[in-house]
Amino acid sequence: MLDHLIQAATVVDGTGAPAFAADVGIRDGRIAVIAGPGTVTEEARTREDAGGLVLTPGFVDPHTHYDAQLFWDPYATPSLHHGVTTVAGGNCGFTLAPLHPGRPEDADYTRQMMSRVEGMSLVALEQGAPWTWHTFGEYLDALEGRIAVNAGFMVGHCALRRHVMGPDAVGGQPTPDQLDAMLRLFHEAMDAGAWGLSTTQSATHTDGDGAPVASRHARPAELLALSRAVAEHEGTQIEAIVAGCLDRFSDEEIDLLAEMSAAAGRPLNWNVLTIDSAVPDRVPRQLLASERARKAGGRVVALTMPILTPMNMSLGTFCALNLLPGWGDVLGLPVPERIARLREADVRAEMLRRASGEEAGVFRRLTDFARYVIGDTYSAANEGLTGRVVGDIAAERGQDPFHCLVEICAHDRLRTVLWPMPTDNDPASWELRQQTWQHQDVLLGGSDAGAHLDRMCGAPYTTRFLGDCLRGRKLVGLEQAVRMLTDDPARLFGLRDRGRIAEGHHADLVLFDPERIDAAPATLVHDLPGDSPRLDSRAIGVVSVRVNGVETIRDGAVTGAVPGTVLRSGRDTETVSTR
Repeated sequence: MLDHLIQAATVVDGTGAPAFAADVGIRDGRIAVIAGPGTVTEEARTREDAGGLVLTPGFVDPHTHYDAQLFWDPYATPSLHHGVTTVAGGNCGFTLAPLHPGRPEDADYTRQMMSRVEGMSLVALEQGAPWTWHTFGEYLDALEGRIAVNAGFMVGHCALRRHVMGPDAVGGQPTPDQLDAMLRLFHEAMDAGAWGLSTTQSATHTDGDGAPVASRHARPAELLALSRAVAEHEGTQIEAIVAGCLDRFSDEEIDLLAEMSAAAGRPLNWNVLTIDSAVPDRVPRQLLASERARKAGGRVVALTMPILTPMNMSLGTFCALNLLPGWGDVLGLPVPERIARLREADVRAEMLRRASGEEAGVFRRLTDFARYVIGDTYSAANEGLTGRVVGDIAAERGQDPFHCLVEICAHDRLRTVLWPMPTDNDPASWELRQQTWQHQDVLLGGSDAGAHLDRMCGAPYTTRFLGDCLRGRKLVGLEQAVRMLTDDPARLFGLRDRGRIAEGHHADLVLFDPERIDAAPATLVHDLPGDSPRLDSRAIGVVSVRVNGVETIRDGAVTGAVPGTVLRSGRDTETVSTR
């Protein structure tokens, strides 16, 4: 007997093949039968009419930071609402394990680092996760059996360094014995099921003390030693961030990424490829890393987002504006002193000068202040400004846009919510995206879901992209769009029996209305531990989401079921070799 039968659905199976009408039967968490509508004769405990609806594999998000959130939110919201049934965590060199059993202060250091570098609520980190583990395997075990999505985790280079080197991990170099210990620790994590190595060399990644995170101090020899260790384990990967990910790679970074992948004989992915017609040389420069890797026997894959993700900014709290050259020195001051400095014309002029230079990289996109939209305000002086464009207000007041923005924020003691409008929403940029998506080493993803919680909400990229493909720009057809969200990332990670609707595969499934599929605008909610805020977005048109055959979402509401599994390398992934 079947557990459930989905009847008369329009099946888009994830392979890119044309859609077809079919009944799909589920038994014991897997797809048991796919047959023409009305031809399944086997009894089913439950069934539903899916006429007019599209059935696809569950979406795979290749870049998330749900490492902590899954403890207080096993449903990985809002990703699960938007059809994501498998998430890859432990990215950018940051993981919650391993933790040294003899240094309990390392857990606090990790929480402070995650709060600073990934924009997670410190209160939520402290109150929402149990912090009962030391080894990476114990961390995975703590999640097993209590999550609603499938989740796999890289092991973070920062945690490995901190475990072995202690505070010297920041600024120091490992001795030969320490490097050996780091490799042993890495192998233990891999044996426990880690997906591979994640590391960062990004200049924007700092710990809770404002110092460069531990992995930024690693030299190429250390990175290559860890990469070679990846090769010793089945079904593994590398994820790496370097400074050039934000704009253009240096020659040295291109060589390093290619060498790391070749040393491991495994794919290496990086995040995120920003596509903008105003910077036409960026895409070919970034994809040179992929070309170099293939020649060296590796594979370097760029993640890129298929939507424009709105970002919530503020002059009062840490956000992307702090990452503009020289801006952190001003925006890191106490609020009264910060306001005074921002009101100085020469200070603003110097900030704008540095923000417009080459050193600002991709963050130059944030400096068109005339196009900012004012969000929530908190003072009588700003009454009626919510929803208005800064350039219009500045013209009325006879001020330049940045001066105008500063004065608005100063009236609110810098609490004003700011929404920068994207500069790359032009037809030429979308045409360039369409072309770039076809490259063999470009993959959709990079949501950062679970991180930067009150600043951005990238999790809805799946439903928003599908809605755009069906009723908006229509840059790719439905079948190709679904493949890009399902089978493509599943094949990169070597997921066993996932990413497609096929008999014998795990029944990770999304059922949606093609006339409505979309994502609602992000709104600020206070539902984290400690009443901390985050941005959330409601899915539109998603009828049902199943994970391993069990329904987790029905008509926009979680069912309470937690059928997800912790995906472990080797057992749940197979090797995707580059050789």
